[in-house]
Amino acid sequence: MDAQSVKNTATAENKGYDAGKKISGIKRHLAVNINGFPQAIHMTRANVSDRDGASAMIALHAMHLRQVQNVLVDGGYSGVNFQLDVASNLNATVQVAKRNELHRFEVIPQRWVVERSFSWLENCRRLWKNCERQLTTSLQMVVLAFLALLLKRF
Repeated sequence: MDAQSVKNTATAENKGYDAGKKISGIKRHLAVNINGFPQAIHMTRANVSDRDGASAMIALHAMHLRQVQNVLVDGGYSGVNFQLDVASNLNATVQVAKRNELHRFEVIPQRWVVERSFSWLENCRRLWKNCERQLTTSLQMVVLAFLALLLKRF
């Protein structure tokens, strides 16, 4: 599970400012399986924190995610409140994949799965920036991009 901040164009109505990444736009929250295919997608304004957006995504998609036993997240999702949300909605545990303390680049295999899914979205030119006025339209464009990806593979 991870989130990605995306810049907006001038036509977009729903936008917020992500101060950590210095981006004005929206945030895509994505939960994927071990193959990188989406299990849950949620769109928020960029000023919503990763934990709050992920909690909302889990609450919205709890029925689809009921077989999940382990949720792998990065350090931005650490916290007792998020673990309690996951435990109450999914009856699952949270595993935090922490970076190396030396702050040098190192591939963490568990984190690579969701990052690869975001890179698949970046292959769609229309998703480089958020051109849509509504968050629901942005969500449907991401769903269409993943459908096109699946159709190419099978």
